[in-house]
Amino acid sequence: MSTLQALLLPSDFIGLCNLFLLYIAYSTLGWCGEMLYCSIPKGHLCEKRGFLNGFLCPIYGHGALLVLYCLHGGFRNPVLTFIFGAIVTSILEYFTSWIMEKLFHMRWWDYSHYKFQINGRVCLLNSTCFGLASVLLCHVVQPWLWARITGLGAAITVPLASFIFGIYLMDTILSVRSAFQLSSQMGKLRKLQAELKDYVAEKREESQERKAERRAEVRERARALRDSADIFERRLLHSHPDIRKSREDLLAAIRARLNESEAEAKRAADGLFNEDKKD
Repeated sequence: MSTLQALLLPSDFIGLCNLFLLYIAYSTLGWCGEMLYCSIPKGHLCEKRGFLNGFLCPIYGHGALLVLYCLHGGFRNPVLTFIFGAIVTSILEYFTSWIMEKLFHMRWWDYSHYKFQINGRVCLLNSTCFGLASVLLCHVVQPWLWARITGLGAAITVPLASFIFGIYLMDTILSVRSAFQLSSQMGKLRKLQAELKDYVAEKREESQERKAERRAEVRERARALRDSADIFERRLLHSHPDIRKSREDLLAAIRARLNESEAEAKRAADGLFNEDKKD
């Protein structure tokens, strides 16, 4: 099977800078595509997408380079490029989802409601889009873009790549920190939900005043956890609807359990009041 011009591994620092700029370019193009993909069905511009705070999605940069290296620049037959591109990018998406879930204990995207999906991590619709993007990448974008990047020259490439890398590194550190903080917050909410569930199930013989105090304590803890997210954590929540929904479901479950407990307390109080009236 004949292929297009392969992307070679860098042999010096300038080559490494060129490759990094290519990665950033594809990460930015991927972010733009993600925004369009999510905004067009809604008819308006959706919330900013992506794990990082900047205008780029690293998974698209990794995916583009992976396709270029695994397919040796892409097959001359676009059908083969489509098939193998879809396979390579879907494998990347699946394992990225799995690693991020294990690392942060959160599901960053979930395709369970899509037809033809695997464990909610990949789906046929996205794989088809990735296959088409691979054809566009190998046959149209890469030859033009790579010529422009390599034509910049060392005087521009090295300082530009160094500057962007510094910003990229700081953004990555900040975003990972925010993700771990958000993961910790979600863990505390799950623990609070379990504590409340166990407490209600035990049916402890406590005074109504003590039960009211415990409900107020749980409600305050839940409110504090809800409001503790900083601007970067809130940005992650807005960028990832599945995580936002999981957080909202946890808060709703805690709220419902508290309301149920309060309703039981009211019924118990009404029962005592009615008995006193009979006496």
